[in-house]
Amino acid sequence: MLGVIDLPTYLAGLVLIVLLPGPNSLYVLSVAARRGVRAGYTAAAGVWCGDTVLMTLSAAGVASLLQANAVLFGIVKYAGAGYLTWLAVGMLRAARGMWRTRRERVVESGEAVEAAGERPYRRAFVISLFNPKAILFFVAFFVQFVDPGYAHPALSFVVLGAFAQLASFLYLTALIFSGTRLASAFRRRKRLSAGATTAAGALFLGFAVKLTLASA
Repeated sequence: MLGVIDLPTYLAGLVLIVLLPGPNSLYVLSVAARRGVRAGYTAAAGVWCGDTVLMTLSAAGVASLLQANAVLFGIVKYAGAGYLTWLAVGMLRAARGMWRTRRERVVESGEAVEAAGERPYRRAFVISLFNPKAILFFVAFFVQFVDPGYAHPALSFVVLGAFAQLASFLYLTALIFSGTRLASAFRRRKRLSAGATTAAGALFLGFAVKLTLASA
């Protein structure tokens, strides 16, 4: 489909990746809990716009590399595999810490009230855009599901990006409407968070191996 290969695997990985709590989703949740649904969607719009910029930059760079020689493709392949491996190791180490402390009582601290002049869209956009690892992540993850022989690889990245944004929209919408109740559940259920992080680490290791075995 438009140069996209192994779509079911991509969607499965995408769901798990989107569900992992990160600075973008946590900020949207915080805004929604403090200021309501409208402000939550304003912050979410900043996340979507920032991610769109990063995906566009990723697609433009990878599109040219995929059409280059095997040496350049190998550079992207092994750099991406190394990054995914590093990311997986970090997740597994974090998960180990979660399992060790899963029975400890969580002490919640109250959030300070933000100034009235807070601009959720701008702050969320900056949080999303100025993530130095995001472009490399999109490259390393997306490239595994693009047919190197397809004539228009940039179009394949558009398709993958559209699915990613749809998943992000659904997830952030759930966070916005769940508000403080969902936030409290994630903070208290350490066993669930540890299990999800362990699964994500294992999945990323699998992606790293798959990328290493890919051919131009």
